Amino acid sequence: MTGSDRASALLGWYDRHARALPWRIGPSDSAKGQRQDPYKVWLSEIMLQQTTVAAVIPYYESFTQRWPTVGDLALASDDAVRSAWAGLGYYRRAANLHACAKVVKERGGSFPKTASDLKDLPGIGDYTSAAIASIAFGEPVPVVDGNVERVMTRLFRLSTPVPKVKREVTDRVAAMVPADRPGDFAQAMMDLGATICTPKKPACALCPWREHCAAAKAGDMEDYPVKAPKKAKPRRLGAALVVVRSDGAVWCEQRPTAGLLPGMTQVPTTEWSAETPDAYDEAQKVGVIEHVFTHFALTLDVYRRDSETRPTQNGWWSGPEAIREEAWPTVMVKVLKAALPELAAGIRPKKM
Repeated sequence: MTGSDRASALLGWYDRHARALPWRIGPSDSAKGQRQDPYKVWLSEIMLQQTTVAAVIPYYESFTQRWPTVGDLALASDDAVRSAWAGLGYYRRAANLHACAKVVKERGGSFPKTASDLKDLPGIGDYTSAAIASIAFGEPVPVVDGNVERVMTRLFRLSTPVPKVKREVTDRVAAMVPADRPGDFAQAMMDLGATICTPKKPACALCPWREHCAAAKAGDMEDYPVKAPKKAKPRRLGAALVVVRSDGAVWCEQRPTAGLLPGMTQVPTTEWSAETPDAYDEAQKVGVIEHVFTHFALTLDVYRRDSETRPTQNGWWSGPEAIREEAWPTVMVKVLKAALPELAAGIRPKKM
């Protein structure tokens, strides 16, 4: 089966089963030469990063009602964008979204039309640039996300583990992209991975590529994509200080906007290093927490101090009600639960 044959089979399936999503036009409209609004494609793709379609839809609809164009979004205040994004998680995306809108407005209000130029904008990487260029501007570039990677590694039974397999997947997708319907092809691949070629129990009987899928023939679909063996993580040590005022307010700080957990809320901490941290003076040690990040494991000694005095120069007091709405990462929620068990049921971690 040639690449063009695979594309034709997939597009035929997509014409019948395309998901109806608020940021899309239907395949019948696309076949007539209509293009999707680049602003809506970009907005939806940023929101969909590490987030489900069901969670994104109400946020997308709220954003487009409030800011119908990229220029409108560019003129919004930082606080308004952060507030509108609250609850969607991974807050770095909101900052990049707003920064990108401002750059686009400064450049005349139109998005670049090629994937290579789109990558120059804040918050837009390989996948997002290809998706926008393909869907909004018809550039025949390969669009590869996790869904597409899963489909392709199963289709060809690729044994190279992730993430190294991505180059081969991208090359194979590039050989299939039809020049006349690249955007529909990209969205068809996304839909196939999201609805049929799922991580667990894929619905192979409904797949338009089933007869030519190497993993389906072997019956080992769930073994793909192949995962690389996990490496042992280095361990870092630190200490965290929870300062509680007499009215129940907790002293909070904002993490730097670059680096680990950017812009999120924390309590004062020592450096996280291989060295044993110094204890906090005049504070009671109340526990030890463990947390695993992508590249290292962390052990934090947790201290509590009841005081009316600010422990650091930059920060703020967060009252018993407001503390639940702070942008706490998971590691800090663990710290708070060790020091303030009475609030344990009410604090939920946010995603950066």
